[in-house]
Amino acid sequence: MNINQYNEVSEPKSPTLTGNCINSKRAELKRYFKATWQRYDSLFSLINNDEAYYQRPEPLRHPLIFYFGHTACFYINKLILGKYIDERINPQIEAICAVGVDEMSWDDLNSAHYDWPTVDEIRVYRQQVFNVVDRIIDTMSLVLPIKQNSLAWIILMGCEHERIHIETSSVIMRMLPLAVLTSNEQWPTCLQTDSPPTNVLVPVKGSVINFGKPTSDDSFGWDNEYGNASVSLNDFHAAKYLVSNEEFLGFVKDGGYQNKLFWTQEGQQWLAFTEAKMPRFWLMQSGEYWQRNLLNEMPLPLDWPVEVNYLEAKAFCNWKNSLTDEGLTDNDLTNKENQGHYRLPSEGEWIALRGQVEGDLLSWQQAPGNINSEYFASSCPINKFSQGDFYDIVGNVWQWTESAIDGFNGFTIHPLYDDFSTPTFDGKHNLIKGGSWISTGNEAMQNSRYAFRRHFFQHAGFRYVVSKSESIPNLADNHYETDTQVCRQLENHFEQLNSLSSSLSDKEQQPINELNQATNEQHLANNYLEKLADTIIRVIDKYNVKPMSKCLDLGCNVGGLSFILAKYFTTVDAVDFSARYIQYGVKLQQGESIRYVMPREGELIDFKEFTLATELYAESKKIHFSQGDISNLKNIFAGYDVIVAQNVLEQSYDPALFLAHVHNRLNAKGLLVIISDYQFTEKITEKTKWLGGQKINGENVTGFEALTTLLDKNLTLINEQELTQIIKTDTRHFSVINSHLTIWQLNDNNS
Repeated sequence: MNINQYNEVSEPKSPTLTGNCINSKRAELKRYFKATWQRYDSLFSLINNDEAYYQRPEPLRHPLIFYFGHTACFYINKLILGKYIDERINPQIEAICAVGVDEMSWDDLNSAHYDWPTVDEIRVYRQQVFNVVDRIIDTMSLVLPIKQNSLAWIILMGCEHERIHIETSSVIMRMLPLAVLTSNEQWPTCLQTDSPPTNVLVPVKGSVINFGKPTSDDSFGWDNEYGNASVSLNDFHAAKYLVSNEEFLGFVKDGGYQNKLFWTQEGQQWLAFTEAKMPRFWLMQSGEYWQRNLLNEMPLPLDWPVEVNYLEAKAFCNWKNSLTDEGLTDNDLTNKENQGHYRLPSEGEWIALRGQVEGDLLSWQQAPGNINSEYFASSCPINKFSQGDFYDIVGNVWQWTESAIDGFNGFTIHPLYDDFSTPTFDGKHNLIKGGSWISTGNEAMQNSRYAFRRHFFQHAGFRYVVSKSESIPNLADNHYETDTQVCRQLENHFEQLNSLSSSLSDKEQQPINELNQATNEQHLANNYLEKLADTIIRVIDKYNVKPMSKCLDLGCNVGGLSFILAKYFTTVDAVDFSARYIQYGVKLQQGESIRYVMPREGELIDFKEFTLATELYAESKKIHFSQGDISNLKNIFAGYDVIVAQNVLEQSYDPALFLAHVHNRLNAKGLLVIISDYQFTEKITEKTKWLGGQKINGENVTGFEALTTLLDKNLTLINEQELTQIIKTDTRHFSVINSHLTIWQLNDNNS
C-alpha cells in the first residue's frame, strides 16, 4: 500500500464504542486510525533536515527520532503483549523506541548513549507497522459494544496514544531552530493580536463535584478516568480569562524570577538548574520581548495566554498575593478587601467551570474554543472564544491545577498498559485540564486527565482563582506505597482478606468449628492470619471464655488480624510501635483504598489496590488503632478478654517487663496469645534481656522456657502449636517463618 493513501483521510472524531452495524464500525475505526497516522506524519513532515531529529532542544527528553518511532512501536508491543500477533517487525527499533517517555528531572538526567536508527529506517518501519494494523482492522473479530478486553480497544488505545504524542512532540519541535522547520497550510499560525482585556473575577457558586468517567460512557478512556470520588466546593471566584502575556509580564518586570520568596523549594531548585529569567517560549530581541510559536517568531502578543510550567504559575500567584495596595489594580484591591487568596484552581474547581461549556467533543458540530486543531496551529487571543461567563475554559492552552493526579476509588489498571497512569501517582505530577489548540481525540474530552511533572512544559498556561479559604479542595492523596518492607506487609495481610466474608461465619451464626471443614481447612492452610484467628476462636469456644467483649491486638502491623477479630469482639484495640503501619489500617477503616507495589520478576512490578469488603468495613468500626510500646504500655489498655501479642517480644527492648505484668490487663479467664520465633538481636534488645536463646549458668535456655518461667505463676498454658507463616517477596519467592503459638489462660486465683 502506498503511504500517501492515508494522507488523504480527513480528520474524523473519536469513534464511539457502540453501534448497530459491525461493518460501519470497522470502517469508522479504520478512518480514525488512518487520520491519526496521517496527522502524526504531517507533524513530522515539518522537519526539513534529518539531522534535527537527533537534536535535544529539551535536555530532559529524548530527541525526536525516538518519538518518530515510538508510536508505531507501541502498536507492535501491545499486540505482542496481548498475543494478537506473535512476530516482531524490527526488534532493534522496538527495543530502543519503546520506553523512556516519562519526562526526566534535572536530578535524574539520562546521559546514556543510544544507537538511534536513521530517519529513513523509521519511515520504512512506520509503513510496515501501518500495513500490519490496517490488515488487523480488516480481519479482526469485532463485537459491539467495544469493551476494554477487545482487540478494537487496543487499536483505539494506539490511536489515542499517538494523538498524545502529536502534542508532546510539537512542544519539542517548538524548541528547535526555525531553520529546520518548514510551515505548510495544514499548520496555520494565528496572526491576530491586540490590546488584552483586563482580567476580572467571576463568582462561582459552591457545589458538590462528582469525579469519574461513567463505565457506560460511549468513548475510549484511559484507566485514570474511571472510578468515582466526590468533593465539596465552597464559593470561589475565577479569572474570566486565562493569564495573558501582558499580565504575566508584570511579574517578570517586578523581578519575579529573581525573588525566591515567590517560589516553592522545588521551584527554587528548578530556577537554579535553568537560570530562567522569563517563560520558556519568550525571547529578547533588540530590547523587545518576542514569542516563539511552533513555526514562527513574533513580537510578544500581549493578548495571548502566557505559556509556563506549574512552578512559574505558582510563583505568579504568590507574587500576586504579595502585592501592596500601591501595586494592585482596582480589581485586585476589591479582591483583597474580600480577603481573597490567589492560587491555581483544583481539578474540582475546573470541573465546576467546565459546566459552562455545552456538550463534548463527540457532540460538537464545531469546537467552541481553540481546540481539536480546528482553528490554529498556535494559541490565540484570550478573548476570542467565549464559553458561558468565561473564556477558554477549554482550548487555547492547557491549564495547570493545584491537584496532583491520583486514581479515583475503584481505579483499575488496564493489563496491557499498566504503566500509563501509575508512574504519575507519586505526588510529583500535577493535572492539566482543558486541552490546547492541538488537543484532539481523548485529550479534547471533558473527562480526560493528563498530568506532567511540575517543571515541564506543554502548550500550557493557567487561570487563577480567588478563595477566602487557603485550603485547596483536593481529593485526599492515595499514592502507591513503594517501601519494600511496608508493601510486603500489605500484601501478606490483605491479599486474601476479602475472601474472609465468605469463609468465616458471623459471630451470631455457627461457631467457627462447625463450619464445613472440607472447604475451610484448605482455605486456612493458605492464609496465616485467618488460621491464627481460627485457632483463637476455637480455643475461646472450647474454654468458654464469655463474653468475648474486648480484645487487644499488640503488634497489629497494618491491621489484617484486627479486621478479622472485629467480627467476634465488641472492641478491638489495635496497637503497634510503628505509625507507618497503623496508618493503612486507619485508611481502610475510613473507607479508603490502599495502593502498593509488589515485585513480579526482575524490574517488573505489579500495582495493587485493596479496599475492605462491605462486611469487614462494617465491623471495622469496632477497631481503635493507636501507637504504643509494649514495654511501656499505658494503663488504659486493660480489661481484656483476649490479648494477642504478634511477634512483638523480639521487637521489644524489655520483653520480660511486658510479660511480668500482662496478666493484670486480663479479665477473669482471659486469654493471652503469644506468637514468637524467639529471634532476639542485640540491635533491638540488650543481650541481658533476651528471653532465652543463650546459655545461662552453663545451660541452654530456649525462648519458650524463659517465657514459661515468666508466665506460669499467673497463667496456665492451654494450647501450643507451630504456626507457619509464608511471606511473599515476589511472584516466585517466599520466605517461611515457623512461629511458636502459645495460648495462656489467666488462673482463677488471679481473677
